[in-house]
Amino acid sequence: MKRPLVPVALCYAVGLLLADSLQPRLAVLFACSFLLLLVALVSTSRRAFLLWPLLVFIGWTNLVSRTAVVSPVDLRVVLGTNAALVTVRGTLAETPSQRVFERDEEESWRSLAQVDITALKRGPNWEPASGRIMTGTRGQLPGEFFSGQPVEIIGVLMPPLVPVADGLFNYRTYLARQGIYFQLKADSTNAWRVASPAIQTPPIADRFLAWAQRTLARGLPAEHKDQPLRLLWAMTLGWRPALTNEVSEPFMRSGTMHIFAISGLHIALIAGILVSLLRVMRLSRAWCGLVVIPLIWFYTAATGWQSSAIRSTVMMTIIIGGWSLRRPTDLVNSLAAAAFIILLWDPQQLFQASFQLSFFVVLSIALLLPPLEKIRDHLLQHDPLLPPSLIPRWKRWLGTPLRWLATAFATSLAAWLGSLPLTAYYFHLFSPVTLLANLVVVPVSSAALACNLGSLICGDWFPWATELFNHSGWFWMLLMTRASTWATEIPGAFVYVPAPGRAEFVIYYALLIGTLSGWLFAKERRRWTLAGITVLAAVYLVRWQLARNETQITVLPLNGGHGVFVDSAGRANDWLIDCGNTNSVEFVTKPFLRAQGVNRVPRLLLTHGDLRHIGGVEPMEKLFGIGEIYTSTVRFRSPTYRRIAADLEREPQRHKIVDGGDHAGAWRVLHPLPEDKFPQADDSAIVLFGEFHGMRVLLLSDLGRPGQEALMNREKDLRADIVVAGLPEQTEPVCDAILDAIQPHVIVIADSEFPATKRASPRLRERLTRREAAVIYTRFSGAVTVRIGKAGWELSAMDGTRFSSETVKLEIAKPKPQPKPDQESSDEER
Repeated sequence: MKRPLVPVALCYAVGLLLADSLQPRLAVLFACSFLLLLVALVSTSRRAFLLWPLLVFIGWTNLVSRTAVVSPVDLRVVLGTNAALVTVRGTLAETPSQRVFERDEEESWRSLAQVDITALKRGPNWEPASGRIMTGTRGQLPGEFFSGQPVEIIGVLMPPLVPVADGLFNYRTYLARQGIYFQLKADSTNAWRVASPAIQTPPIADRFLAWAQRTLARGLPAEHKDQPLRLLWAMTLGWRPALTNEVSEPFMRSGTMHIFAISGLHIALIAGILVSLLRVMRLSRAWCGLVVIPLIWFYTAATGWQSSAIRSTVMMTIIIGGWSLRRPTDLVNSLAAAAFIILLWDPQQLFQASFQLSFFVVLSIALLLPPLEKIRDHLLQHDPLLPPSLIPRWKRWLGTPLRWLATAFATSLAAWLGSLPLTAYYFHLFSPVTLLANLVVVPVSSAALACNLGSLICGDWFPWATELFNHSGWFWMLLMTRASTWATEIPGAFVYVPAPGRAEFVIYYALLIGTLSGWLFAKERRRWTLAGITVLAAVYLVRWQLARNETQITVLPLNGGHGVFVDSAGRANDWLIDCGNTNSVEFVTKPFLRAQGVNRVPRLLLTHGDLRHIGGVEPMEKLFGIGEIYTSTVRFRSPTYRRIAADLEREPQRHKIVDGGDHAGAWRVLHPLPEDKFPQADDSAIVLFGEFHGMRVLLLSDLGRPGQEALMNREKDLRADIVVAGLPEQTEPVCDAILDAIQPHVIVIADSEFPATKRASPRLRERLTRREAAVIYTRFSGAVTVRIGKAGWELSAMDGTRFSSETVKLEIAKPKPQPKPDQESSDEER
């Protein structure tokens, strides 16, 4: 077999995929695995066949054993899914890392750390507990807290929150992939204390980091404020605080963010420099391997055993080991060996974005670069019958740089093609400029990394050379930053796209590898390939046509307010109704819209002057660029609303004013009228009515009781299948009289956990349980999405709630839990 480890790694990966979806009892898996092993050892004739199911069961058993609850003091048994104010005792599994957030040119710090706990205290007594938790603390923890230090922490221990809307980062899943199921939130660093026996000496990784930061900053001013220096620390040492959202965004958009992970680029460059030095010293291959492999593992340990560094070091160890032993190398087989070893050590790596991107990029380079190099050779070859002396001198001079440039472009193209679906899935980005940006940034980053390595080698014993290396590295980093920023400013450099589905992944990679390898378009398969592509094109054309006739309405809970995104046929017909305040725009509205593939908001409607609904208009304008902004004639007292209105007066072509009786696209405005005067701003909120394929939707915003009465008095037909209402400040939403007029099948109450005044009261919930309608509270359900087509409508929420126009009656008929007094009090305390 040419590549024996490829099927081994694939079978093992199949077992991990099975474990992720099916988790039988651990004893059953162990029994099946040992039975297969025993039969394979006894029966030599069946051994070759039984090896493959055995590998599947090994992967299956390995992952289930890592995730199953086997201890009676496991946190998942002790706490369940409840939140509790506790004191935990344990050991820091890592040195706390710092995250910095910038807002209005001010920095706020947060410390994150993983802790292996051994006990917790909920009352007067300690009780045993086991598990790893993630802690989050405001501020910067002092230097006495480092990996291995026993600690006690006071805070709220709870399962990590799930994303409130589709497309937002799923922190709960991210932590679960690391074996972490609980998160502890501490108010400040005062909630931490060192337990006994205290450790006085930090680990070698911390001491190396402090020394390396001082060394790389030698000769450079303002070390903690200088952005290129901070980015050099991030690239060389894995120092994460430098990578704020604002700083990292140009690198993300240009597809050059990978240079800041301690990954294959770093390890390969360091190994290459070391091997070159040792070969100059005339050491044999074997001695080179014996020296270089421990050194790259030392670098991995010194930078904190980051997962990406471990993966790259395992891969480089296999490659250098084969080279030093003079074994023939096969990149695909070596890649499979590295993947198998890593997944044996940590099977959860298979489901992490960094692992998938790393291995798919290297695999793509291994599979796609050879056919691309053939194209390069064909384009650059000279006439084979022409003697070299007759080739023009300028062609000979340009031959080497052109070949280097073509090779770099082919490598960049192979990596980009291999990572394209994964980048769209995890980051919702399609960046054609990556091809151009990496041609500049990767060589420059190699130069910066080489300078940093030279600086660390020279250190304190050769200080003037250290400073020269530092200044050179600083220049290269500044050039990288400018190049990445410039690349994102090219028209069409990047666009945000929706995440592809699993079928799209399979189809894309099959077509890509099959086309570039020539297998799909071989003479005997060409007709079948063209027929298959035609069928696929027809299927996706039908899907696209059906999607064009569908309207999707999403209700977003936004920290006391709510927004509604209406996705109609064509991006130009989309609507955003309220955007939330500044925080909501940054953490909910922006990532949600980008996950939907929205690059520009064509129409934004502001229902009323509540800051929680409209406070983020200015950042929305900067992030997306808003086409038209719709408001009513009501003059709200909100300073933010008045500032927005004043800005719009200078751009009358963008400002559209609507009142009761007007139309805004597919929506009819029911309220308010120009002559309406209400003391509360909520009662002047814009009310919208829309009908899509016979399905009627009513958006009440935060309309209070006086506004509801005015609406009922002037509108004779308020019937709607779905009504969406927020919580007014003074009164309750959707009074019984207006519900009698609407007769809804579904009531969506857009409430929030915080602030407490924006939680649906027990009285409201009890009243709505008596209605013949399905009631959804976004405080518990998260975002609610309604898809409306010719065949009917379907509603889904982030908590798993799902029903359609055909099953809504069954949903209404379900018994509804009545709020009990103890439940009500606990709700008020939350």
